[in-house]
Amino acid sequence: MPNSSPSIIETDAVIVGAGPVGLFQVFELGLLEIKAHIIDSLAYPGGQCIELYPDKPIYDIPAVPMCTGKELTDNLLKQIEPFGATFHLGEEVTTVQKQGEGPDARFFVETSKGTQLLAKAVFIAGGVGSFQARTLKVDGIEAYEGEQVHYRVKDPSRFAGKNLIVMGGGDSALDWALNFCAGNADGNPHKAESVILVHRRDGFRAAPASVAKMRELCDAMEMQFIVGQATGLEESGGRLTGLKITGSDGITRIVPCDEVLAFFGLSPKLGPIAEWGLALERKQIVVDTEKFETSVPGIFAVGDVNTYPGKKKLILSGFHECALAAFGAAPYVFPEKRILLQYTTTSPKLHKVLGVESPVFD
Repeated sequence: MPNSSPSIIETDAVIVGAGPVGLFQVFELGLLEIKAHIIDSLAYPGGQCIELYPDKPIYDIPAVPMCTGKELTDNLLKQIEPFGATFHLGEEVTTVQKQGEGPDARFFVETSKGTQLLAKAVFIAGGVGSFQARTLKVDGIEAYEGEQVHYRVKDPSRFAGKNLIVMGGGDSALDWALNFCAGNADGNPHKAESVILVHRRDGFRAAPASVAKMRELCDAMEMQFIVGQATGLEESGGRLTGLKITGSDGITRIVPCDEVLAFFGLSPKLGPIAEWGLALERKQIVVDTEKFETSVPGIFAVGDVNTYPGKKKLILSGFHECALAAFGAAPYVFPEKRILLQYTTTSPKLHKVLGVESPVFD
């Protein structure tokens, strides 16, 4: 329950999740002059786009032929600047409690760091929920995680000139193996000294073109592919010097390396969201398709975290959901106010909200 301290933050709306959909929710709310605080368990905005594929191209954002996950995040952050949303990063929402009914109803929200808020509406844009990379299950590997063992690529340049083991059979594993294997003729400054791809079977979940390119490079002896699983470590002087890889033939081989990149996917968890009393279906939040409201009036869910008939997990679908959810929440925030649909191309009021000059038409 909330304490009586004046440190409780009162706001119009709280958004849980700072991925692309959560960021765009700020924009749609801002157009309706609804102020928002946004909370995310990651230490930076961008969600999966930044966590998983900051440098991978995205091709299905309307009117943007291609952008990376980082570029999309940066552009969204720039787009929402006029609305002055407050970010609470590196915090997980632990409590959401409804207080009161009718026009005076509020939601008490508390985070893992003790931040407390009172909001008139809550938007859950948590993607697949709190997610963590699936890790290597090898005794002693924890000592090298973040130093020589990595589950995402933050800075490709650190792997230049290194002997790499890349583990996994999905797009991320293949994409990065090919990236670090690409020759200098391609203008790639991140070329590794050697790349060895390790997967538990000779079959992949990656794009067929990537698999074909990998096999072509293996035939040209530009990289290697080993069928097997990591079963042990080789260490020397406090450093990881290699992995013990046990193949399908039962033979264990020592594979030397400087760095290990492991891409085994994510382990998504709804976490505390599952305890908020919302109707769920297969660990997703059930919403209507008029306002994307949950089974609890005043709580909305947008993006990959929700489900409804015909749901497609696309960023552009989440953007559409944000617009309708914002209009759905407006009566809770402004119960006495009539909300009109206005267009950013022609509305002087929206131009003022956005901080731009109204155009003069001949």
